[in-house]
Amino acid sequence: MSLTTILFGRRLASDEEDKEQIGPLSGIPVLGLDALASASYGPEAALTVLLPLGALGLRYIVPISALVITLLVIVYISYRQTIEAYPNGGGAYVVAKENLGTSAGLAAAAALLLDYVLNVAVAISAGVGAFISAVPALLPHTLSLCLGVLVLLTAANLRGLRTAGLVFLAPTYAFLGCMFAVLAIGVGKTLLHGGHPAPVVAPPSLPGSLGVASLGLLCHAFASGCTAMTGVEAVSNGVPAFRKPSSVNARRTLTYIVASLGILLAGIAILAKAYGVTATEPGQAGYQSILSQVVGAVVGRGPFYYVTLTAVVAVLLLSANTSFADFPRLCQLLAIDRFLPEPFIHRGRRLAFSYGIGVLAGLAAILLVVFHGITDALIPLFAVGAFLAFTMSQSGMIAHWYRVRGKGFRFHLAVNTTGAAATAATLVVIIVSKFTEGAWISALLVIGAFLIFRGVRRHYAQIDEAVRAHEPLDLTPPPPPIVVIPIRRWDLVAQNGLRFALQLSPEVYALQVLLDDPRVEDLSGEWRDLVEEPARKRGVPAPRLVVVRSRYRRLFRPLLRFVTTVAHAHPDRQVAVVVPEVVESRWYHYLLHNHTASILKWLLLFRGGKGVVIVNTPFYLYDSPKPA
Repeated sequence: MSLTTILFGRRLASDEEDKEQIGPLSGIPVLGLDALASASYGPEAALTVLLPLGALGLRYIVPISALVITLLVIVYISYRQTIEAYPNGGGAYVVAKENLGTSAGLAAAAALLLDYVLNVAVAISAGVGAFISAVPALLPHTLSLCLGVLVLLTAANLRGLRTAGLVFLAPTYAFLGCMFAVLAIGVGKTLLHGGHPAPVVAPPSLPGSLGVASLGLLCHAFASGCTAMTGVEAVSNGVPAFRKPSSVNARRTLTYIVASLGILLAGIAILAKAYGVTATEPGQAGYQSILSQVVGAVVGRGPFYYVTLTAVVAVLLLSANTSFADFPRLCQLLAIDRFLPEPFIHRGRRLAFSYGIGVLAGLAAILLVVFHGITDALIPLFAVGAFLAFTMSQSGMIAHWYRVRGKGFRFHLAVNTTGAAATAATLVVIIVSKFTEGAWISALLVIGAFLIFRGVRRHYAQIDEAVRAHEPLDLTPPPPPIVVIPIRRWDLVAQNGLRFALQLSPEVYALQVLLDDPRVEDLSGEWRDLVEEPARKRGVPAPRLVVVRSRYRRLFRPLLRFVTTVAHAHPDRQVAVVVPEVVESRWYHYLLHNHTASILKWLLLFRGGKGVVIVNTPFYLYDSPKPA
């Protein structure tokens, strides 16, 4: 068994795809962790904005959370309709493209891809932040821990969707069970003590009211709290991942996810106010996450506290899996439409879109490094993409119902109109309130991604136009090419290349570039005996030797100059450059060589011109090529 098989599992056949599909039980860990985990950093983001108000800030967390939950319900109803209308998935991109036009679809796709990349970075940094709350000594190693977790998540997702779902199953339901237990106990204590229960472990003391809550500050807090809604669209994007009937299983999964998220948001807000729990400065000494304070206040810091916090950390870290499931699928749709490179279309050894997974991991790593793994620094960039995608999806569904009509279309139209208006208004609030904190960066990234999509499509269109053939195959024999073969010294490698070159054309030039290497001698004196006489005896034209002395020890420039000069002198003929190359018997032997042949082939490919053909003549150091 190879190391690759041990790490990523056996290679799956294409007809095994049905075995990789999931049901609602696995759908929650695979596509719902992003939404569920956002319950930890959404309320915390809102409370962080309210920090300047001191104790007064707790007065607003419940109404702000109520607004977020109301918006969540509206979006939930809208996405249930989207899943039913578009059972093949694609989410906001497909809905907007088919109903509002290609540009609208690309804007939605750019917003979604940005949201997925940010989700990976935010999820991992939030999970590491929660872990550091329990082990403060690890605070200096925040970034290293984030990058380590990213590597593990990438490897897990390369093993396939179903495997990831099974791996994440236990942490997901442990998280839900522990948090529901904490919320039930906390709400029970709150009711028994008239709304003011005594905390088992008191949270950090709050300063008195430090100011007056302005409308701008409250809008800012609401915008930050809306990050708790990210991930709700994931199920609509991944409908094909579900077992048949796909749309029924997808809607059922979405219901479970949204109901759980609503309970978590409401419970955390109520307990935060009741126990006097507010945010602490992220990235500073003494930092404690909101969930850590709530759990400690409700049940103390005994074994159950650590079990719960372990489940919270696990889910926060694993919630990035939602992006690993949806980002590659969306990239595949864009690549099929020729808005992204073709490698995004193809699936890897475990039927996962390996190329998309790798690109997602790389982009998330850049974000983590730039922002040093601190969640709060990433939050201002987060919600813009999500709510732009929400708005485009709901607007597309409005156009869809106008076009399709059908039974009950007025109700569906009213639902999506309400959803579009609510998400659009929220998007405006988010952009305005967080513009100077980084929302402008998200806007620029969406515009940049949109332009990249258009540029890729334009490039493919230019290629199609350039290679399009209208005439039948022309079988008129072309004139023989002029062959140029670079040789270093007289050896079996050079002989192998020369023999092949003489089969291509009677006109062969052997080019030797002399540097300052004392091991390489000028072949001019020996060329007659080594080449010309054997060629005369066989009755074939002898290759002509051209020796160039490089005064500045440059190898590639003289080679390229000679090849391009020959090509320009004979525009009606092709120039075939035969490149002799040694094939080593072991991969590590290549560490001992300078790869001149490979570099020359790349230079000829990009700078040789359209009349230049590259032919490789490998010389194997073992008897025969090893089987693939």
